[in-house]
Amino acid sequence: MDFTNPLVYGVPCFIAFILLELTYSKTHGDDELYEWKDLFASGFMGVGSAIIAPLIKVISAIVIFEYTYELFNPLVDGIRTNIMGYESFGYAWYIWLLCQLADDFTYYWFHRANHEIRILWAAHIVHHSSDNFNLGTAVRNGWFTILYKPLFYMWLPALGFPPEMVVVCLGIEALWQFQLHTVYVPKLGILEKIFNTHTMHQVHHAQNVEYLDKNHGGFLNIFDKIFGTWKALDDNIDVKYGVIHAPQSYNPIVILTHEFKDIWNDVKKSKKLSHAFMYIFGPPGWSPDGSTLTVKQQQRLFRKEKDRNPNIVYSRPN
Repeated sequence: MDFTNPLVYGVPCFIAFILLELTYSKTHGDDELYEWKDLFASGFMGVGSAIIAPLIKVISAIVIFEYTYELFNPLVDGIRTNIMGYESFGYAWYIWLLCQLADDFTYYWFHRANHEIRILWAAHIVHHSSDNFNLGTAVRNGWFTILYKPLFYMWLPALGFPPEMVVVCLGIEALWQFQLHTVYVPKLGILEKIFNTHTMHQVHHAQNVEYLDKNHGGFLNIFDKIFGTWKALDDNIDVKYGVIHAPQSYNPIVILTHEFKDIWNDVKKSKKLSHAFMYIFGPPGWSPDGSTLTVKQQQRLFRKEKDRNPNIVYSRPN
């Protein structure tokens, strides 16, 4: 069966909703929601992703997903059969639901890895580098994540999900992720029990130490809750968006590459091969002497200081 990637229709909607939110913010006193230079930088990176992504996705769909699918699901007497012995999946409605659930599980670990492995964070930090949280930020995507994202999803066609189904589910996931980037949608009551919502994504984009590395989910928040990374938005906490070490530039090339440059500088000063390895593949903030701290180390220190004095203003060591 042939399907159209939902993002074909999504891109014009992205532009329309960004313009709508921009107009609404400027006419309702929220002038600080959008900053023009920041929006243009985000737009440039969004356009770049829109140009690069189809080329990579063609390769991933035709070469990676298709090859994996055919390798693990050969034709046996004219029937596509998984190497584990069952008939490969068709296009029944419940198979679509299973594929979307598997996609959501994969997205959680893909997204979490982007935050916990520094070389992947160097590609993903682009999306978090703005200190504004709006629909414009939603299209501020790193170009390098496109290169390795398909590798996380190879297990789906290997199980027997048709490659085109996987691509469509990836597109649906991207549509959901786009609309999460707004402050104009409040908490959604009972839906908060199940879904990853707008306020939860505000937490994800915050640099407040208690919010770091939380809410990696796609559609659902169940995997965050199972694996200990879920946190609700606390209305008593002043949210500060962005990253601890922002690139301090609106130049898209600087935004896209600044963390790779920092990794290279750390590797060059390493006195041991193991230190160089950790600077590349360890968690962001790792250092051999504790001069900079990982998120988990910062949060442990934060909790310790808060237990000692609940009213203390936490001073970030990094």
